[in-house]
Amino acid sequence: MSLATIQYIHGTTPSEQERLALLNELTNPAFLDFLELEANHQVLEIGSGLGILAGEVAKRLNNKGSMTGIEISQEQLQKVPKDITNLRFVQGDASQLPFEDNTFDVVYGRYILEHVSNPTQVLHEVWRVLKPEGKVFFQENAIEFVRFYPDCPTFDMVWRQFLTLQSQLGGDGMIGIKLHYLLHHAQFKRLRLSIAPEVHAPESGRFIDWVHNIIGNIRSGETSLIEKNLATPLQIEQAIAELIALTKRKDASAYFYWNRIAGRK
Repeated sequence: MSLATIQYIHGTTPSEQERLALLNELTNPAFLDFLELEANHQVLEIGSGLGILAGEVAKRLNNKGSMTGIEISQEQLQKVPKDITNLRFVQGDASQLPFEDNTFDVVYGRYILEHVSNPTQVLHEVWRVLKPEGKVFFQENAIEFVRFYPDCPTFDMVWRQFLTLQSQLGGDGMIGIKLHYLLHHAQFKRLRLSIAPEVHAPESGRFIDWVHNIIGNIRSGETSLIEKNLATPLQIEQAIAELIALTKRKDASAYFYWNRIAGRK
């Protein structure tokens, strides 16, 4: 089964695109620091979405460097940046990359392997298109690790159902903890694990944004959760009400981390 046959769990509605734009704002600075870019690198992004991160990467390259993004959704590609000279986008499937062997210095992806049915095939394709000693970077979810305090019990229940939903759609919401295993068996070397924490409280300035991002996740999966009898409309509304109530508290906090890996061909 190719990436093209997987239903993206969150869809591509305008509200989801707004959520993705917010998520980019929240997470791009740390991820750009994670990438080990040189100005003349030839870079490929797997699963570009709205192309926001790819545009920021392209601006860090010089006129000898280039940034290519591959994205399967035509709806997403209609929103990508069009005015950056060293940036291009290709519509295609990450499990069948339309590039020659040994093309790129850097290949990276975020929040993409969780949505594919065969991440091993995607990683083999990444290995193929990387130059010898080329660098690979991935950042992925392990969504069980989302925690809020004070507790939000209905949210916790609904959130756990996303794991079942993603599995039924062919993905893996816990793939973040499997990155080392997967890249090791895909023959990448010099692997380095790390995390990117999302620890927020009202004093941090991004607590409400982070909670709204999680609410957006629930809303984008709401129809599928209900259709597959994984949650009722009442449970979803109660889960969101718990989160909204949390944003009004001065003593609340949120905890999560992204799982990251870096390596070489």
